[in-house]
Amino acid sequence: MKLEPMSIQLQQFDADEPNGVPSSDLSDVIPLQPFTVDAAYIHVPFCFHKCHYCDFYSIVDSDDRQAVFVDRVTAELSRIGPRVQGTMGAVFIGGGTPTLLEAPLLARLLAAVREHLPLDEDLEWTVEANPETVDRGIAEVLADGGVNRVSVGCQSFQPELLATLERHHDPSSVDRALKHLRDAGLDAFNLDLIHGVPGSTLEQWQDDLRRALDLGPAHLSCYGLQYEPNTPLTRKLELGRIKRLEEDLEAQMYEHTCRVLQQAGYDHYEISNWCRPGAACRHNLVYWRSGNWLAFGPSASGHLDGTRWKNVPRLGEWLDSNPWTRIVDLERADASGRVGEHLMLELRLREGMSHQRLEELLGQSDPGGRRREAIELGLEKGILESSDEGLRLSDRGILLSDSLLSELI
Repeated sequence: MKLEPMSIQLQQFDADEPNGVPSSDLSDVIPLQPFTVDAAYIHVPFCFHKCHYCDFYSIVDSDDRQAVFVDRVTAELSRIGPRVQGTMGAVFIGGGTPTLLEAPLLARLLAAVREHLPLDEDLEWTVEANPETVDRGIAEVLADGGVNRVSVGCQSFQPELLATLERHHDPSSVDRALKHLRDAGLDAFNLDLIHGVPGSTLEQWQDDLRRALDLGPAHLSCYGLQYEPNTPLTRKLELGRIKRLEEDLEAQMYEHTCRVLQQAGYDHYEISNWCRPGAACRHNLVYWRSGNWLAFGPSASGHLDGTRWKNVPRLGEWLDSNPWTRIVDLERADASGRVGEHLMLELRLREGMSHQRLEELLGQSDPGGRRREAIELGLEKGILESSDEGLRLSDRGILLSDSLLSELI
């Protein structure tokens, strides 16, 4: 069972290739004239340890490059922010481990965001945190800086499963971190959990969910473990040092999650995400609804009106970029690619899409009618369900969604 989104197949240009785009930095994608965006993402690459399942760009940095990193982000914020027209409703600072930044540097980064980006009064401002890095000082910096939502990486409360993932934190640090956050006035938080860890049992997953619910989060992200290419965990799998869980057991874990969180009053609003009513992650909704967002920091990915890009995923090269960050790849979707992207992402949302929206998209591009045929087949197989409100994945269909969504792309 694989629940994570697949790569979007768009026209892609590698900036390292001679036949790629003629230049390769942010000036290729940031309009000269005023433009609107919904959100901004800032990637902080520093970690004190690289978890074995993680394929996000991060480094265990022995050099003192935190200060120059903040200087570089500030310079880019000051260059791009004034071009944004209107306000943005969400900012997300992820990593890496943003809360590994020294407190004065984290405060400077937050101040730069406030100074240079046009933020909505009703802004959702999220920062990711490893629980081991959240003390009273960091919590106060977050609150004083304007952050109003924190995403805490729990992954599991079972020490042996954390060890399998090479995740370095003590389960007791989660409760301690949340106390510091609440004492600072931050009570909107997300907890990340991972099920399907090699060697795990249904009973352990049940315990993880119970302990997470006892902490009273507004939002829960419960992901099935993914074996990403070139990660240490995947290499262990290939060498036979670990074994995947049986698909039936993974399905039981997911179904248990849906049942327990529904009973606890959480809305299941996306395949892997649940929230208290009204507490859906607005930043991630921008992604799933194919909105526009800016990207700052090494390896951060952005999107503007069908154009996607990724900043160079090497800290040294990113720091040396002047005046614009180098782009390592640029994706421009044609009409068919954009329609496929919308279908794949929007159907991950449990609300699905209205019939009017579906017909609008299929009317733009449906080569040979293959997308409509895939939808009709999905309805016949019970993967999709149709109602007066629209089209969406069925409860059963979530577990079988990959093949259908790949057909729609």
